[in-house]
Amino acid sequence: MSAVHLRTLARLSEIPAERWDALFDSPYPFTHHAFLQALEEHGCVGGCTGWEPCHRVIEDERGRLLAAMPLYRKRHSYGEFVFDFAWARASQQLGRPYYPKLLGAIPFTPVTGPRLAARDAAVREVLVNSLGESLKDSGDSSVHALFLEPESVSLLTGRGWLERNDVQFHWFNRGYTDFPEFLSRLSQDKRKKILRERRRVSEAGLRFDVRRGDELSESEWAHVFALYGNTYEERGQAPYLTFDFFLDYGRRADTPVRLLLALEGGTRVAVAITLIAGGVLYGRHWGCAEKYHSLHFETCYYQGIELCLREGLTRFDAGTQGEHKHARGFEPVLTRSAHRLADPRLHAAVGEYLGRERAAVTQQRELLLAHSAYRVENKAHG
Repeated sequence: MSAVHLRTLARLSEIPAERWDALFDSPYPFTHHAFLQALEEHGCVGGCTGWEPCHRVIEDERGRLLAAMPLYRKRHSYGEFVFDFAWARASQQLGRPYYPKLLGAIPFTPVTGPRLAARDAAVREVLVNSLGESLKDSGDSSVHALFLEPESVSLLTGRGWLERNDVQFHWFNRGYTDFPEFLSRLSQDKRKKILRERRRVSEAGLRFDVRRGDELSESEWAHVFALYGNTYEERGQAPYLTFDFFLDYGRRADTPVRLLLALEGGTRVAVAITLIAGGVLYGRHWGCAEKYHSLHFETCYYQGIELCLREGLTRFDAGTQGEHKHARGFEPVLTRSAHRLADPRLHAAVGEYLGRERAAVTQQRELLLAHSAYRVENKAHG
């Protein structure tokens, strides 16, 4: 293997978009240069956010990009959706600060996809080894890679990293012609519940509109952002994403952003902010101004399923958590992450815990599959 050079990027703009995207060559939108750079440019990461970009890249002697990984130095554990607060407490009890830590993930985006991009297996090996080596010199307590594809998990666990599992709920398009056909595949009680929820929304006088992000004016985006921000305000925290981020990324001519809007009269009262890419609908953010019975289910789930059916999308990833999705036709899908901790005592203790947790997660998923919302003859096998 010819000489290669490892480099850390404080800003993604240090690498031209076409070079970065040539490595992350897939429809998956969240590792694309446009998405990650918009997060940096508009204050979602960097500065005082606790997310310090330190992207890892490998180049050859001619400056050609050979490998890359989105990477952040974190000073807290918020916005990750793989919870390690107990590990942080244990680290403190061992007399070692847990923060900062290194995080290979997409900020605020619990969606499985590529993290370790490389031109060949040899340079990917160099990239992986560099992550472990950096713990010896940087003072970081640990390095974590979240929502990984299975082959990346295998690569990392083969080098001593610890695997962690969880369950999300995705909807799969089994070739349904329309929503009634999808409903016909469900058990009677689940079907009746969904119809009742949809009827309540309709009786409230609400209607729905689907818009591309680039179809909205700045003032319309301001209204959407207010709906999104209200969800965070109710929890007493600032929203993760900024108005300027949406105004930029959401209004680009090639944006994958789709807005599922609930309207009362001519007023938008709720929104599900989603993205479409590679035949998949990604449900990302929810916001509302008024409380209506079943509105969240209609906006975030049923309107998304309707969109998948109209556009021939194969899968609907509606985000993390929420076993209530299971009763509405979403199926349990295993998610994976990998972790390496610098302190061997903590690494061993976390490893023991994760072994028990993985067994419990596997059992949970098997139980969910056995009690799906679908009629017995139509149950999917995940």
